[in-house]
Formats: sequence, structure tokens, C-alpha cells
Amino acid sequence: MDVVTKVFVGLHIIGIASLLGGFLTQLKPMGAGNARFVPAMLHGALTMLVTGVILVGLNQAQDHSLNNIKLGVKLAVLVVILGLVYVKRDEEKVEKPFFLAVGLLTVVNIFIALLWT
Repeated sequence: MDVVTKVFVGLHIIGIASLLGGFLTQLKPMGAGNARFVPAMLHGALTMLVTGVILVGLNQAQDHSLNNIKLGVKLAVLVVILGLVYVKRDEEKVEKPFFLAVGLLTVVNIFIALLWT
């Protein structure tokens, strides 16, 4: 079961990398006012959601204790990210505050995972 959990942790990290990488590739266009949400950002956020839910299930199946408040906060942040990216995914240009919010919330989600014990 440990191997399965580690595989899903790896997939979760790939989702984070896709979301954050998509954001970082659009920083230069954002300066010119042409930033947009690339498909990798949506796919990364969806990957994070699916693998996160699976990881919670795997940990519960192994009777590990979970911090449900932390998981709820992380889920809420991810739902906001998904909402922004999904609603604005087809627009040619995304307003700077929306775009920056996705990047900031992604980084916040990473630090919640790492620092909240």
C-alpha cells in the first residue's frame, strides 16, 4: 500500500508542477497584459483534486490520523483556484488580479501542505 500512496503523491506533485509551471510561463505575457490560463493549469489543478482525494482515502484506509481542518482549507483553496481557471480558461486575456490570485493561492496551498503540521 505504501507504493500506491507514493505513486499518488508523485502524481499530486506533477499536478502542482503543471499548475505552477503554467502560471510561471505566463508571467512575461502578464507584464504586457496578455496573460491567459493555459490548459496545463486546468489539468494540473484537476490532477491535484483527484489525487488529493485519493490520497485522503488511502490514508484513511491505513488508519492514519488526518488533520481534517488542514485538508478542508487546502480543498477550499484548490476549489477557488479551479473556479478561477475554469471560468476564465477560454478568454484570450485574463485580468492581472485574477491571474496573480491563482499563482498566489497555488503557492499558499504548497506552504500549507509543507508547514501546517
